[in-house]
Amino acid sequence: MQVLGVVGAGASTLCERVAPHLDGRVAVVERRAGDADGDSSAAPETDANHPDGVDTAYALGDGSWSAAGGDRSLDDVLDDLAPTYDHALLVGFPDAAFPTVALGDATASNVALDAADADAVDVESVLETIADAEPHVTLEALVEQVKASPRADRAGAIATFTGRVRTKDGEEDPETLELTFEKYEGVAEERMREIESELMERDGVQEVVCFHRTGTLQSGEDIVFVVVLAGHREEAFETVSDGINRLKDEVPIFKRETTVEEDFWVHDRQ
Repeated sequence: MQVLGVVGAGASTLCERVAPHLDGRVAVVERRAGDADGDSSAAPETDANHPDGVDTAYALGDGSWSAAGGDRSLDDVLDDLAPTYDHALLVGFPDAAFPTVALGDATASNVALDAADADAVDVESVLETIADAEPHVTLEALVEQVKASPRADRAGAIATFTGRVRTKDGEEDPETLELTFEKYEGVAEERMREIESELMERDGVQEVVCFHRTGTLQSGEDIVFVVVLAGHREEAFETVSDGINRLKDEVPIFKRETTVEEDFWVHDRQ
């Protein structure tokens, strides 16, 4: 799912201009009025009943729904949207870790474009910014992707692998605070697609999807996913294992580790 933020007066108006030009399903997430830190409800005020003792409440109607709650962060909401939406437009989240359009005097952590107001924004530039951004990908989204394969009726197994940031190997090891990943642009994506295609040539393997995040990831965050749709569990498990091994061995992705003691590029230690 591709994600773009918009901040400043007229943010909703800009989203209304951009949304019709996006392919697939589009979700808009607005920051609720008075939500200073963005870590309570990521939805706008709604008419959904939210009684004491209930964390989240949904109101369903004919073709529409609304929700209210206090236990969902922006990341939680995006994870929920990723399996079924192609784009998400964020309104009023200046600290979001996504490319953002800043209107007027508004500021943001990741400004990709700025303009005096919504009418002054070139929609084509916005569409290019969205297309060039790294997508927000979850394991659930990749599973839904392989389930939608035209060859899914031949498959009785889905196997997955998730790699995550490990805090430490042993009790005496220094604690890892974060990992930073950089891809060899163009080459890394091409090699992953080649690995997927080669693994799909195996008997019984219907679909293979690999994804590796870039940027800085904190302890406990997900790094890499491999998902395999296959006829039976044996070829599914074997292909997942081979997929992650080949990705680590063949795809040019560079890792910097930051511990409580030092900061270093892992390939310099090898």
